[in-house]
Amino acid sequence: MLILALAAALLYGTADFLGGAAARRASPAAVIVATVPAGAVAVLAVIAVIAVAHGGPLVAFGGWASAGWAAAGGIVGTAGLIAFYKGFATAPMSVVAPVSALVSTVLPVGVAMTDGERLTVPVIAGAIICLAAIVMVSAEKGTDPAKSAHKLRGLGYGIVAGAAFGLFFLFLKNAGHTGVLWPVAVQRLAGTAVALAAFAIIRPARGAVISKRLLPIALASGVLDSAANLCYVLATRLGMFGLAVVITSLYPGATVLLARFVLRERMRVLQPAGLVLAAAGIILVSV
Repeated sequence: MLILALAAALLYGTADFLGGAAARRASPAAVIVATVPAGAVAVLAVIAVIAVAHGGPLVAFGGWASAGWAAAGGIVGTAGLIAFYKGFATAPMSVVAPVSALVSTVLPVGVAMTDGERLTVPVIAGAIICLAAIVMVSAEKGTDPAKSAHKLRGLGYGIVAGAAFGLFFLFLKNAGHTGVLWPVAVQRLAGTAVALAAFAIIRPARGAVISKRLLPIALASGVLDSAANLCYVLATRLGMFGLAVVITSLYPGATVLLARFVLRERMRVLQPAGLVLAAAGIILVSV
């Protein structure tokens, strides 16, 4: 379970890095309308290949209840992504990112605890350390004082996006009880409908477009995001849901590292310290 959750975090972080890089030069609506359908096509292609080759439980449909949970996850997940990018466009990232990460973690973990999951003391300590690491690796440079008035708006967007992501984690976990690939495919298809609707509304007012040069980056982001969803579903099937969410939510660390080595962005003192803290937390939850 730990390996799969870490893989999900790495893939989510990489997908966010690519999507964010594309969104710097194009409208977030244009990026979303490329990434979400790309993920759906990728998962459907994998299903087709496996079904033709040998079938098996990976491509089992799982039933309509599973499809319903997956569709709900696709709707709230894409809505959360829209709020996430909107927050980045209108408020300090240093407010939006950590708030959304924390809310998206606390909500499903709270549900897991309510459902009776019991954690050992080292695991609880490791989870708390991981939550602190999420905030630290999401830290951004100080914002212009002129933008301080937007921090309250950023708090709102962060809460909305985080709540949507938390519900997404919860819904996709429920969908994954009786299926693996199909829940991810249904989730992406439902998300595609939301993305297309948002694009149709925003494009006339904002002229949302994405260039041919940025399109491959956006498509790669969507494919990696779907792969992350698959790893997350498998992680929740093999271990405790709350712990899988905490580990998966370390994805900002991958984004920070890619920004450092690919874009040559300088890291704040808190960010490498947060990565070290995340490693410590992972060690604790794995013992």
